Amino acid sequence: MPDNPTGFQRHADPSGDVVVHHLLGLTALISELEDEGIATRQLLDGTGLEASTLLDPQVRMSTTAKLRIFDNARALAPRGDFALRAGARQRISDFGIYGYAMASSATFGEALELGFRHLPLAGPVLNISCEVTENDGVFRSHAPESLGDLLPVAAEFWRASMHTLMSLILEAPFPNTMMTLPYSRPRHWRRYQAMFGCPVHFDQPVMESHFDATVLTRPCPNANPITARMCQHLCERIMGERVVGSDLTRRIRAECLDAGERFPDAAAMAERLGMSVRTLHRHLASEGRAYKQIIDQVRRALAEEFLRDTPLTVEEISERVGYADTANFRKAFKRWTHITPNDYRQAQRDPQRKHGVS
Repeated sequence: MPDNPTGFQRHADPSGDVVVHHLLGLTALISELEDEGIATRQLLDGTGLEASTLLDPQVRMSTTAKLRIFDNARALAPRGDFALRAGARQRISDFGIYGYAMASSATFGEALELGFRHLPLAGPVLNISCEVTENDGVFRSHAPESLGDLLPVAAEFWRASMHTLMSLILEAPFPNTMMTLPYSRPRHWRRYQAMFGCPVHFDQPVMESHFDATVLTRPCPNANPITARMCQHLCERIMGERVVGSDLTRRIRAECLDAGERFPDAAAMAERLGMSVRTLHRHLASEGRAYKQIIDQVRRALAEEFLRDTPLTVEEISERVGYADTANFRKAFKRWTHITPNDYRQAQRDPQRKHGVS
């Protein structure tokens, strides 16, 4: 597990028209409302989607469409806790290859890292991060106020869905320790503690979910290295299909290359680009991207180029791509490519090994 398995992804965008969301995970919401007598066509009203397309793996929706589904559900559902109940219905298969990739990981820490690396496939509508210290893990949602009065519905469905998915992966309740939410206590507030098994505090300044970080070392009951590798490759291929570079992304990459060995943090980059940090994160979030993700991509590209085309040592390359600790660079490189820097360099020099011929 990396020192800080942090990932930032968000699918919302200012225009709302960018088609970025898979339909993974929505099956549970549709099923819950169908049981309450609400037809799928009612739930999809105004989204441009039809019930017949929900089983098509190629179908995508915009952020506007996904939020419209939440809004329709809120207006139609006879029970206020429908989003929590829907999240509790999730199955690993509802998340497709994303769910299977996490479940087949060796440890829960590896599953969580993989989950954040491919987070867009899970369809969050907020920028989500994970930070881990020795004993405490924190899932944090950024700028939740951007969802307005839809925040409670979106938060309930996301939190309940992720709690259920992680519990299924562990085949045991996920060890939440505390949850804070930036909205008022709903009528069904008692359902929260029953669902998450921890104290829940409303009207808080931040939206966080804390958990016992020792869970990261726990083996996944359904670990299978062959299945894990296959699923990871499929996730990466799907992610690659959706990544489209923007002018902002290209500007960030150019600034990183100009900065030398010390890549700017988000605040320094925002200053270089003449905008606030909040605006920087908001624009990146509109593309389903994150600053850390772009920095990692720049570091990976540079590291591969140095390993392939120069005689620099791994320690020297580590410094040139912004890592003070070579061990952390080795971990990061293996996370990016699934092989060590030395193995990558050897593969580039050995054509047979490069193409998988033994």
